[in-house]
Amino acid sequence: MRNILEVEKEDLLAWFLTQGEQKFRVEQVWQWLWGKGVENFYEMTNISKLLRERLNETFSISWPKLNKVSVSRDGTHKFLIKLEDNELIETVLIPEKDHYTLCISSQVGCPLGCTFCHTGQMGFKRNLKAYEIVAQVILAKKFIQEHGLARLLRNIVYMGMGEPLLNWQEVKKSLVILNHEKYLNFSKRRITLSTIGVLDTLRLFGDSKLGRLAVSLHASFSTLRTKIMPATSKWPLEELLLALEQYPLEPRERITIEYILLNGVNDSKEDALELVRILKGIRCKINLIKYNPWPGSAYKSPSEERILAFEKVLWDHNLTAILRKSKGEDILAACGQLRASVN
Repeated sequence: MRNILEVEKEDLLAWFLTQGEQKFRVEQVWQWLWGKGVENFYEMTNISKLLRERLNETFSISWPKLNKVSVSRDGTHKFLIKLEDNELIETVLIPEKDHYTLCISSQVGCPLGCTFCHTGQMGFKRNLKAYEIVAQVILAKKFIQEHGLARLLRNIVYMGMGEPLLNWQEVKKSLVILNHEKYLNFSKRRITLSTIGVLDTLRLFGDSKLGRLAVSLHASFSTLRTKIMPATSKWPLEELLLALEQYPLEPRERITIEYILLNGVNDSKEDALELVRILKGIRCKINLIKYNPWPGSAYKSPSEERILAFEKVLWDHNLTAILRKSKGEDILAACGQLRASVN
């Protein structure tokens, strides 16, 4: 029996027509699935009992399952989610002042192998399907409601496990569902996709207007970037910077440049000055991220003094730089710490 969550809308429409049903039935079912996250067809109360029975005989509704929840002392929740084939992914619910941000995954593991990233060390298993990406949002919304949490889920960031632009077709489908006003209704301004800069699909994302762009830069010198992020050799820094200069932006929109500070590696004054130089002409803001260590990691976090000195160089050269406060570090839920472990 086929999982209806994997069925394309056009294919479902064709099935409805063979059943002698009207086209609008597809939209009704889609709203129940993607707007409400129902788990069986009998919850679809604006559809006839006979049609619900036919749907139930033909399709299943098989959502990923919440396997484990870890809670940080700062209120961050890390969800371990089991997929239909028993693979595991992690999703992080991050508390902000008056809302939640959800950090979602786009792949099981990651093929990039960034040396400072825990996910990168687990290797790549497979791409997530669109419904598996959207399911992370639906599970989080249900968790918030069922546990009476005070904040609402407002922001979605594709910054969990995997490289979203290496799974562009499924990620695009998930973005369409997240954006749709009759489904989950997240505006473009509330969705951010983070990439190392996969040039093949970077412009496709920009032209889609389905979310904001963040770029995982993490080094201002090309040789160093290739050393700590080996996969970036496929997309040279010089070509990435040119693509960012030409990237389509709304009048007040800026690209977010993400830069993890690694002690003694990429956190010197020279690194900061080179960052100033290469970002000239790019409409951007910089998120500085203090490195979050994980078991077996070869890197350390810089001292506060080194972090502030790096930040000051950027501000002195009129670059907007914000030191992002990491959350969930005590449960390995902070940036670069995800690994989908059952332990």
